[in-house]
Amino acid sequence: MAPRGGGGGGGQSTYGFPIYSAAWLPLAHILKPAAPAADVDDSGADASCSSSSPPSPMALLGGGGGEGRSGVPNKLVVASLSAAAGEAGPAALSAVPVFEAGTEEQVPYRMAVHPRGDGALVAFPNGCRLYRWKPQEGEESQKLALKSDEEALVELKDIGLQLAVSFSGEGSILAIGGEDGHLRVFKWPAMESVLTEADTKTSIKDLNFSSDEKFLAVNRSSGPCRVWDLQSSEVVANLGREAGEIFGFCRFCTKADNSRILFVTAMQGDYGKIISWNTASWTRIGSKKITREAISAFAVSPDGALLAIGTIEGSIIVLGSKNMRTLVTVKKAHLGIVTTLAFSQDSRTLLSTSFDSTARVTSVGSPKSNGPSVWPMILAIILAILVYYYMQHKEDLLAMLPH
Repeated sequence: MAPRGGGGGGGQSTYGFPIYSAAWLPLAHILKPAAPAADVDDSGADASCSSSSPPSPMALLGGGGGEGRSGVPNKLVVASLSAAAGEAGPAALSAVPVFEAGTEEQVPYRMAVHPRGDGALVAFPNGCRLYRWKPQEGEESQKLALKSDEEALVELKDIGLQLAVSFSGEGSILAIGGEDGHLRVFKWPAMESVLTEADTKTSIKDLNFSSDEKFLAVNRSSGPCRVWDLQSSEVVANLGREAGEIFGFCRFCTKADNSRILFVTAMQGDYGKIISWNTASWTRIGSKKITREAISAFAVSPDGALLAIGTIEGSIIVLGSKNMRTLVTVKKAHLGIVTTLAFSQDSRTLLSTSFDSTARVTSVGSPKSNGPSVWPMILAIILAILVYYYMQHKEDLLAMLPH
């Protein structure tokens, strides 16, 4: 597993197995806090040496070669973010994993990491399993282990492949959507049913919670994007398609002014596009064609400022959410289909994975595009100063002109 640099301010690492799923880890809720450096021994050791530095961001990767004797293992890997080639090189996930666990003949197709550290839900071809974090003791306090909880989620172990799994923002609700078209939503961790819907004629493509945990958007293999009110367990909107549109992914986005927009990706003919809906009136408010490649992954940054799409040709495009203007394009970021996109908690780093066994970290920054720009304000101030100066020295300036 070797890291290598890439264009567009990114570093790439190869892991030896097709990567189907990935997520950043909420380390603040997983790792045990370091013990305070209360005592300094007589050898004169600096107290700063005994206090742990903040841990590097970490990501969980899942994938493999599937059943049979392909020779490619199925596994879950925890990797930390580090410099790929010295301090001046692009950041990349570590070549040596923090932890890895084999999953026998079952491929981890999808995953949802609990935002408050209550494990990772992993979807396999035959059902779901919950993995618990096991922080290491002593000197290894910033290292992690992962272990399957065999007694948890017994009701989800033999329900078939789930194509979409997600926790709500606070982690109090779990939603899963199956290849068989069955939608299941539960309270977490009690696993009390909130709603269920079976539709054997379609598969569930994607689902996503609003940040206030009030709504759940669901995209199926055909038909509209359906929005559920989780308090009443009723459908509040069926967001229709225009001619030729086939919906793909759905993501809620909270703007700087706390207004919310629902973004949905779609293919229309040869174009991949992003559509936006107002979540108060559920009216379509925007649509833009982005790429001529089919969209295979989609993400919205936690601060709501950025959108990212990945394509079946391995390309990555990052856009501003306010006007969908392209900010970063990395053609052929991967040699195969982009399977997962995930922004870091600070919205400045984008993780992408692929069937080609690579995980790429792209530095994207995060323009505060949802708030007022500072440059027009600065220009207005400068103009006001110039006008004031002219009015105060008008006669002197006119006297300097040639008669």
